[in-house]
Amino acid sequence: MKVIAFTGMPASGKSFASEYLKKDFPVVRMGDLVWEETEKRGLDLTGENVGKVADGERKDHHFGIWAERTVERINRDHAERNAVIIDGLRGKAELEVFEDKLGADFILVAIHASPQTRYERLMGRNRVDDDLNWDAFAARDDRELSWGLGDTIALAEIMFVNEGEQRDLEHALEQLMAYVQLSEED
Repeated sequence: MKVIAFTGMPASGKSFASEYLKKDFPVVRMGDLVWEETEKRGLDLTGENVGKVADGERKDHHFGIWAERTVERINRDHAERNAVIIDGLRGKAELEVFEDKLGADFILVAIHASPQTRYERLMGRNRVDDDLNWDAFAARDDRELSWGLGDTIALAEIMFVNEGEQRDLEHALEQLMAYVQLSEED
């Protein structure tokens, strides 16, 4: 099974990419696992609560805990599929878990957009865990970078710069899937 994981800063385009590919492949969004845990604890889905739960689980267990839970979800729900998309890899420890558990069939793709572009997107997407002011946005960036997000972006096998129109990212994703299909035939 091929597993393609998207990494990148908040609002860079990871969820758009996953949603676009969802028509052909199952998507496991790592953030959904964090949301589920947040709700299980009886907390509202706010940026602050979601961040605390994500960070707390990493500190209480280890930094690869969300990746381990993601692999469990993939094995439980999608073992028969030939490809799965992971949305939201956040740190080097998670990358190491995926590489260890998934091996050579794991492909890491980084999606990059400038802070200003990401902030404008965040303001327009209206997701429950989005912080809608610049200071909270910057604090979220700092928190996610502290988890090793910058390392995963730097170590990605493929990088897309997502500053243009949606159709530009769609075209890049189509090329990615053609590449994956070709590599499956090898």
